[in-house]
Amino acid sequence: MPVLVEAGWGGLVQYPWTITWTDITTYVDTVRGVSVSRGASDELSETQPGTATLVLDNSDGRFTPGNGASPYYPYVRRNAPIRVSVAVMPTVSGAAPYPMAMLGDDFDDGRIDTTKWPTNVGGAFETSAGYLRIPMAPGIDTNFTSARTWKLQGSQLTAKLCTVPAVNGSSNVAASMWVTSTTSGTRIGWRYDALTGVLAAMSQVGFADATPTNLTYSAIDHAWLRVRESGGTVYWETSGDGYDWTVRRSLATPAWIGSQTHAVDFPTTRTGGTAGFIEWDLVGAEVRPRFWGTVNEFPVSWKGLASQTVVSATDLFKWLNRLPVLKSALGEEILHPDVPGVTEFPGCYFPLTEPSGAASAGDVSGAGCGSLAVTQVSAGGALDFGSDGLDGTGDTSATFTPASASAGRYLTGDLGAAFQANSGPYAAVIEFWVKTTTTGRAILGLFEPSLDHQIVLGISAGGTLTIESTDSGGTLTVNDTLRAIADGAWHHILVDTNLSVTHYTDGASPGVSAFTPAMSGLRTLHVGGYRGGRLFNGQLAHVAVTFASASIASTIAPLHYQAATTGFSGEAANVRVQRLARYAGLSSVTVWGSTFDPVASQSTGGSSVVARMREVESTESGRLFAERDYYGLAFQSRDLRYNPTPANDAFTIAYADLETDSVELADDDQKLVNSIEASRPGGATQRVTAPASILAFGVYDPGALSILKTSDNSVLDAAYWRVYRYANPGPELREVPIEAYSMGTYLDILDADISSAFTVTSMPPQAPASSIRCTVEGYTETIRDRGHLIQFHTSAAFSDSVWVLDDAVYSVLGATTRLAY
Repeated sequence: MPVLVEAGWGGLVQYPWTITWTDITTYVDTVRGVSVSRGASDELSETQPGTATLVLDNSDGRFTPGNGASPYYPYVRRNAPIRVSVAVMPTVSGAAPYPMAMLGDDFDDGRIDTTKWPTNVGGAFETSAGYLRIPMAPGIDTNFTSARTWKLQGSQLTAKLCTVPAVNGSSNVAASMWVTSTTSGTRIGWRYDALTGVLAAMSQVGFADATPTNLTYSAIDHAWLRVRESGGTVYWETSGDGYDWTVRRSLATPAWIGSQTHAVDFPTTRTGGTAGFIEWDLVGAEVRPRFWGTVNEFPVSWKGLASQTVVSATDLFKWLNRLPVLKSALGEEILHPDVPGVTEFPGCYFPLTEPSGAASAGDVSGAGCGSLAVTQVSAGGALDFGSDGLDGTGDTSATFTPASASAGRYLTGDLGAAFQANSGPYAAVIEFWVKTTTTGRAILGLFEPSLDHQIVLGISAGGTLTIESTDSGGTLTVNDTLRAIADGAWHHILVDTNLSVTHYTDGASPGVSAFTPAMSGLRTLHVGGYRGGRLFNGQLAHVAVTFASASIASTIAPLHYQAATTGFSGEAANVRVQRLARYAGLSSVTVWGSTFDPVASQSTGGSSVVARMREVESTESGRLFAERDYYGLAFQSRDLRYNPTPANDAFTIAYADLETDSVELADDDQKLVNSIEASRPGGATQRVTAPASILAFGVYDPGALSILKTSDNSVLDAAYWRVYRYANPGPELREVPIEAYSMGTYLDILDADISSAFTVTSMPPQAPASSIRCTVEGYTETIRDRGHLIQFHTSAAFSDSVWVLDDAVYSVLGATTRLAY
């Protein structure tokens, strides 16, 4: 049972698909083992950040930060990506021919198993790192071949491709992984050509395949190779981690696969040049990820001259918890546009939320623009920050009070060379919020220093939005949009300069576009006036420019309007979590389950993204946690746990197979709740009680429950769900330790994760039932060489049972007639 530990030296966790992983398993102390903690202690506690701890042999200093002699220098540093997996090796059982999935070798005992691999032409050997190395000398074709005792039909061949051969001046360098027929030249598998860098999925007859699937080899995407046969189809698959597989080719199963026994061959060929090698590992391994995160530190310690590094790592939540607090929902939407198929990025963003008395306004886009300075024109007038802003955002605004159209203050600034360079290749999307009753003024303008290109957004004498532009330095051409905005109310304006200008007011387009020539070289921004005149009178907020490779107005205009006015109140909880993840820079949230209630607004800023997600998690009675196989989040709905059945159990285990010293049946008041007061933002405060429980045990009130529901009835449903589940909790197993490595259901146990159910059978006679079903809330584990102790933190699966009409189990009056929530 090899543990597999890999480090992503130099990789960035926010771009996990670009990480090249390095196997460092050979340096792991597998006697002490790798410890992993995940999930929560019980169903009423929040899931905690996952952690991993391991000890690395640092005898040669390779894990010493700042050591220039380290092969990993300079990337031995905090926040280095790390992942831990278990590679479960198959065992052979039954009589030959055996399913090919039973062919396994981890190449870590220092000698070739000649019974398993009787043909070794070329002197292949096992390295100290535990790889199979096949030398490739010029003019010598090699074979490393198994006995012919295997069957691919209904089975698979898997291997990790650790090191591909270098060209080294050769004219022909190739290495392959084949399942071979009894007919020479008829075979199926993968072939790598070092000269072209092509990895080919092939089904050869007479040593040829006229229609292979050719892939440009990637050490990231093609680290693992597999050939699999199922239901009359052969699949060629690749994987970056040995767990998540991508089908690269499929083909109707050749007849010989069903009629013959097969051998596995890893042949090589090299013509000319100098010698090299290819390395393989973990043939037949079933990989199960246990941890994905980043290293907290690389502390180096010594015992005498022996050096070691005790590494601790934390999952994605560490990275999330470091992020700055969120801005308002509007601010986050401006900073994180997301239009599929379009490249977009911030040009500048001036929220105008500075405190009263500020002399300038800052850009928060991170694009490197300068600030906007308060600029005086003639005498008089005022410009102040800190005014009341949009009600739904909690943000303030800037108030412009000129003495006249030509006397007062406005904001001016140089947006910088980067902004200017992007103006032209990308269309500028300009937006802001405006509140005024004064007509005939300019709101803002962008221009090229030479004035060849200018665009000005203003208010006509009739109070409508106007768009003015020129691309020749001449007179501005005025386009009246006929949209009234000078009515004393806040309005959202968005203008997309994608050649034929599209404008949106309050999230809607009037269906009229104004032709504006392509703008390029824009660099200077004036807000609250334009070039010393037409000074604006009113309030402005959230001035932003976003660059895009195509028109994005129809997507983002309604989103930005909703963000400020409703805070997306009423959207489903899973959609809200995905939205918050996008604000954090995460592109992937796995959603489990189907019952997701609408949630209330979270439009104001000031909280962390994790805190906001936890609010949604609590509102949903769901589960939020980091994935253990990649850089992403999982969000589970409460209905994922409804009515667990034996058919859906992750595994079943007899009590006698547990580590019995730690098994306890709990029956206490830790979870008891029989009275609860619940409320929602802007809604009623309501109390739910369980009188029979109060009579029997007294009042157990966990404190006020405030959740983001959108109706009082939903709040009441959530309160009833909590009280009815825990008014009289039954006895339960809360800790279930298993020495999993020795179990025949090892893979099933490894597949169990948060919210999985399993059943412990053949309980001792003192137990309340012969079988007890548990729900996994979390676990701690220690993975050692030929040992894997997992201690599951569990709750009673029965607490998640809900009423099913006329069901023998789930419609027992007074026992299992709890209505689903």
